[in-house]
Parts: sequence; C-alpha cells; structure tokens
Amino acid sequence: MLLLNDSTDVKSVTKAKLATQAIFLICGIGVSSWAVMVPFAKSRLHLNDAELGGLLLLLGAGSVAMMPLTGILMGRIGSRRLIFIAAIVIALCLPLLLILNTPLTLGIALFFFGAGIGTIDVAMNAHGVQVQNLYGKPIMSSLHGLFSVGGLLGSFGLGFLIRLGAQPFYAAMIIALSLLLIVIIGYRFLFNRNAEAAAVKRFSSVVHGISGQMTNAWLSPAAVFLGVLCFAVFLAEGAMLDWSALFLKEYRGIDPSLAGAGYAAFSVAMATTRLFGDRLVAWLKSDRIVIFGSLVAGTGMFIAISLPWLAGTLFGFFLIGLGAANVVPVFFSEAGRLKGVSSAMAVSVIATLGYGGQLAGPAFLGFIAQHFTLPVALGVVGILLFFVTIAYGIRRMKMGSNN
Repeated sequence: MLLLNDSTDVKSVTKAKLATQAIFLICGIGVSSWAVMVPFAKSRLHLNDAELGGLLLLLGAGSVAMMPLTGILMGRIGSRRLIFIAAIVIALCLPLLLILNTPLTLGIALFFFGAGIGTIDVAMNAHGVQVQNLYGKPIMSSLHGLFSVGGLLGSFGLGFLIRLGAQPFYAAMIIALSLLLIVIIGYRFLFNRNAEAAAVKRFSSVVHGISGQMTNAWLSPAAVFLGVLCFAVFLAEGAMLDWSALFLKEYRGIDPSLAGAGYAAFSVAMATTRLFGDRLVAWLKSDRIVIFGSLVAGTGMFIAISLPWLAGTLFGFFLIGLGAANVVPVFFSEAGRLKGVSSAMAVSVIATLGYGGQLAGPAFLGFIAQHFTLPVALGVVGILLFFVTIAYGIRRMKMGSNN
C-alpha cells in the first residue's frame, strides 16, 4: 500500500476507493436509466430515427463540450466538487426527460444531462487513477465494473418500477433521489483538492498540478491513439445504450417495458467480467485483453443483428459486454502511465474522444439507420470493433520490435 502523507493513511485511501466505486455506480445508473426512456421519448414526440439521432447528438454535444473543460476545472476546484455538481445535474435532468413534450425542450435537457455525464465521467476516472496509484493495486477494472453494475440496476430498476404500475416520471424521481443520496454519503470520503494535487505531483511525470498542460496531452500521439480506439469501443457501449431497446422492440417484437433486457444482458456480462477484470489483466496481460476482447465484442455484434431469434440477439449483446468489458479500463490505466503527459489531462483527452463515441456516436448511427436500416448501423459498430483488434495488435507488434 502506498501512502501520500501523514493525512492520507491506509484507512482514508480505502474509504476513497469505496467512495469512488459509489460514484461509478451513480454514473452507470444515470446513463442506463436513459436507455429505458428512449422508446418513450420517440413515441411521445413522434420522432423518426434521424430526428431521434439529432436529439442524441445534443446529449453527446453536452458531454463532449464539458470533458476538456473538466480537465481544466479539476486544477482549480478538484475532481470531488465537480463530481458532486455533476451528480446533482444528472439527478435533476432524469425526471425531465420523461415529461418534456417538445423536441426543443427535450434537446436542451439532453444537452445538460450529457454535460453532467461528461463531467462526472472525466472527474471520476481521473480521481480513480489517483486512488489506484495510492492503493498500490489495479482497481480500474473493478471501478468500471461498478459502472456496469449501475447499468444493470438502472436498466432493470426503472423498467421494474414502471411494470409495478409507477408512472414513468415518478419512477425516474425515485432513481434520481437514490443518486443524490449516494453522492451525499460518498462525498466526504473522496480526496479533497489538496490531497489530489499531492497525489498527481507524486505519481505524474509532468509536474503542473492537476490540470497539467492540455497542449501536451492533445499533441501526444499515444494519447490520441488510445482516444481513437476508445471512441470505437465506447461507440459499442453507446449503441447498446441508445439503440438496443429500440432494436428489440422494432426488429424482435419485444414489449417496450421489457426492451431494456438487451442493455441488461450487455451490462450483466460487462459488470461480471469487470468485477474480475483486475485479476484477468494480471493473468492474460493488457494487450491480450484489448486484442481478443474487441474481437469477441465485434463478433457478438454481428451475431446479435444476424440471428433472427430473441435469444440469439441477447446472446450477441452478452458477448459485446463480455469482450468490451476490460478494454476501456486498460486504456485508462495506460493513460495514467504515459510519459511526458499529465495523467489527469491524458485521461481528459482519452475520455473526450472515447465518450464522444458513446454519447455522440449513436446520433450518427441514427442517420445511418434512417438512410439504410438499424441493423446496418449496428454492423458499422462491429466493423469498428474489429478495427480496434487490428490497430492495437499492430501497435503492440511495433512496440515489441522496438524493444
């Protein structure tokens, strides 16, 4: 166990780890709750696929706009305060997404919802990197595992409350209040700004406070490369979030209240695999996790859209979660070790590009679906996952030949 100073002992680091896990859980619940709301929003506003894709683009725009800014703000107020503010924004927006009845108002709410998601994503990953450094053991896969557990709870929880007879708005209110309760309890155990800055100074090769030099991070070929690959993997997650329920409803004939089962199958596989991910990374090594994981995920996507049976589709979604589970945690861990780049800003770069795939990418899938079909759009995602396998494999071979 690594210690920061006299004020940050083993006990406080352990509490910070648990609190950070809770924040990843919050983010997963918030994001997956929206997955269940998508069919309701489409039918309520009478949207076609392209129009829905345009609204999803606003969600992604809010997220991507805040991600680089979050990297800067962390240097001024610390990630803990940003996490708290973002959680409040997410909780306030969730119920609104079920009652706003014009594309304009829903689009505005989605923009702020995306801004909250983008902020908390960068802040919690940057916080998690420092907790991992101080904890002395890999924890990023388990942190992302809690995000996936949250995805399962959100997709099942909101649909379950609606099935019990709760009005969608009141079901969303219950979810939102739960998120607020969790963040209020966990806030005091997260590292404050001074402790976080000291951790960055100790473990980063670039000593410029938490924010570091943004230009260095954005001009780092390694950071941008990892960000591009993150885009592809996160696009698969975003496709499951925004389009899996609609795919099951329109192409497999499932009841709308049960349409979250696709994202739930994806989340079960991802959560389970990530919870054991730290051990898997140690056993198989990170390069094999990325290469074979993205290959399995791409195969799962083509199984999901090719087999006409519901069971086959759910199995395909399960394989996507199984394969993609630990790819992104490996990328974030690599970001924290890049030479000559502040770890916080490297995380910001990778998160901006990566979560752009999760939040903005699905909007473009909507336009592809409108001009072709939704299965064709999802097939594009499968091809990109195969690209991750090839590109990362070539990079590892070049690095091996240079050693």
